[in-house]
Amino acid sequence: MTQTSDRDILATFETLALQAGRAVMDVYQVDFPVELKADASPVTEADAKAEAIILAGLREAYPDIPCVAEEEASAGICPPELDGLFFLVDPLDGTREFIKRNPEFTVNIALIRQGIPVIGVVYAPARSVLYSASPEGAFRIDTVNHKPGERRNIIVRTPTRVPTVVASRSHRTEETDSYIQTCGAVELVSIGSSLKFCLLAEGEADIYPRFGRTMEWDTAAGDAILRAAGGTTRRVDGEPLTYGKRGQAEDCDFSNPWFIADTKPD
Repeated sequence: MTQTSDRDILATFETLALQAGRAVMDVYQVDFPVELKADASPVTEADAKAEAIILAGLREAYPDIPCVAEEEASAGICPPELDGLFFLVDPLDGTREFIKRNPEFTVNIALIRQGIPVIGVVYAPARSVLYSASPEGAFRIDTVNHKPGERRNIIVRTPTRVPTVVASRSHRTEETDSYIQTCGAVELVSIGSSLKFCLLAEGEADIYPRFGRTMEWDTAAGDAILRAAGGTTRRVDGEPLTYGKRGQAEDCDFSNPWFIADTKPD
């Protein structure tokens, strides 16, 4: 892909994320039912509406690039093969926060190229902020009524003497807490969804350890933003976290191993 087409893809991502975010907020502002999927995770009308908007837009604009999306995957709908270039979509990351009326939920869209998330957007509609990234850099865009405002470049910060560790609000594990204890004196921040990656990317935190289950659509967009801002996401063995994992002996397709995201350069 050329640099120009990367820009086009990013512009498409931003437009679709803003449209999906508006649909998510329409549901957020009224009473809505909550259902449970086969894995006992919650799902709402907002998940379905947002995913429909995003997938329709991606498939119209880029019919030759396959899409892997959370709700379709949960229903058993997935491309039979991936050749190294595909979209990953989480229409509502942080559904538990959404249900609790906590504004820490996001719309996530990413492009994976040869296992690496290279373009991504994370839109937090209840916070009126859109994070956006491509090989040209990472940006924070404050929004008004789901329309983009000023675009500000963001980069990771130099690690501080007392690091800020960000952890999941709804998915903390004993292993995560044990790892945090090995970091010594830290400032601990809890937040939901892909906003954890974004805090690192905009220089508000230093480390995000995740010793618990995630799926690729949960992490790809935020990971793309962190990497574009100068950070890294690695498995606990030190190897980079990769995407498009299928046929895994110990887990299902598109599941992630434990990982640590931080602001150290690759």
